[in-house]
Amino acid sequence: MKIITLMLVAILAGCALPGTQFAHASNLLDRPAVSERQLAKNKAAAIKVYEEGLSQGKFEVAYTKDFLGRGGGTATFTHADGIKEAKGWRQAFPDLKVNVDLVVAEGDLVSVRWTARGTNSGTGNGIPATGKYVQTSGTTVFRFVDGAIAEEWTAGDALGLMKQLGLLPAPNASSGSNAAK
Repeated sequence: MKIITLMLVAILAGCALPGTQFAHASNLLDRPAVSERQLAKNKAAAIKVYEEGLSQGKFEVAYTKDFLGRGGGTATFTHADGIKEAKGWRQAFPDLKVNVDLVVAEGDLVSVRWTARGTNSGTGNGIPATGKYVQTSGTTVFRFVDGAIAEEWTAGDALGLMKQLGLLPAPNASSGSNAAK
């Protein structure tokens, strides 16, 4: 079990951005005891977020009333904000499919490594339709309380996504020549 804990810590460290704080970070290795049955249910719920929610638009996973999500840095969001953003991704990428590549669970935490693929044929989340097919990946860590998601930390490759969509500003050609002067 300690190997799984160490893997989870490595995944958490890999997805943490500067300024991101994890709940219970001081006792990360001392997770609350969870039965094997509940652990399996938590893993299934985390997978459902991607396979049914983001991939099919069926948002039926249980969240706590005081759910708190973190998207990178110090940005936080509510469950309603998260659903609105997820629906925005489905609008921007109507053929969106998110595959679960890896699931690691320990105590009340479930970590998911995911890969999203789709064609940006719609408009959503401030992204104009570009017609481009993209692939991006990220990691999400969920904390469960009584079978419901209470917290979420997500880190994805937003820069790579914008680059694939061609939505990054063109580099200023004169900036390189000015630096040499």
